[in-house]
Amino acid sequence: MTATIIDGKAIAQSVRNQVKSIILDTKEKHPHFDPHMAMILVGSREDSALYVKTKDKAAKEKVGISITMEKLPESTSQSELLKTIQKFNEDKKIHGILVQMPLPSHIDEDCIIEAIDYQKDVDGFHPFNIGKMTKRTGRPLFLPCTPKGILHLIKSTQIEISGKRAVVIGRSDLVGTPVASLLTAEDATVTLCHSKTRDLEKIVKEADIVVVAAGQPQLVKGDWIKSGAVVIDVGMSAVPDASKKSGVRWVGDVEYEKAKEVASFITPVPGGVGPMTVAMLLENTAISAKYWLNK
Repeated sequence: MTATIIDGKAIAQSVRNQVKSIILDTKEKHPHFDPHMAMILVGSREDSALYVKTKDKAAKEKVGISITMEKLPESTSQSELLKTIQKFNEDKKIHGILVQMPLPSHIDEDCIIEAIDYQKDVDGFHPFNIGKMTKRTGRPLFLPCTPKGILHLIKSTQIEISGKRAVVIGRSDLVGTPVASLLTAEDATVTLCHSKTRDLEKIVKEADIVVVAAGQPQLVKGDWIKSGAVVIDVGMSAVPDASKKSGVRWVGDVEYEKAKEVASFITPVPGGVGPMTVAMLLENTAISAKYWLNK
């Protein structure tokens, strides 16, 4: 068996097309409809600036979402950032607020996330939305973008999630823990593994669905994967490779070449989970704009 590659780029493009269609259809009925997201970047980290640029371009050029960009210096105080957030909370033209993480060390990230109006929390990490997500009967306004994208990728395979054994490796608040909650809500039997988990290989070998977000290159070996399993690799690490011009190549948390020989579906690195994160952010912003339209 050779796995079918789950093409995150193509699926993300499909999501963007759907978002664009929703926006255009809504504008026909409501000509003033203008989905608008505020993005806040604090400091000059190159990776954060690149992420913001990617989101900005995707929003404007690919789906028609307006962007207000607020770039603040590294020295910005927590109170100054809170004032900026409050400004966007009160602005009725703004439907989504994204504060690019990580923030400078002198700023409390939890405090900042909690300051965002949960009705504009398009990143999906406000305690209101996270709390609703973890409740069996909860209805969050937004789901966190990367976990939401991962679930979308799994569903794209057309497998039935209900009743399946799912293993999630990594318990971060950004990926692992929310993914475990989403899979539980889909009636999978979920095991959440982490750095203290014993007999990891044995646990993975029993899984029908494997989601790996540990940040450890090729942690999961190919011969750990159960025949026919669906494998979602969230990890992305640079490892030395003299054959590359850059001197490095990108690998995931799964031993890809061997795993794809036994899995039924698998995501590549790069080109798997990454593109979905931005696509889900755009979808959340469109959802928010429609929500505010009806208020």
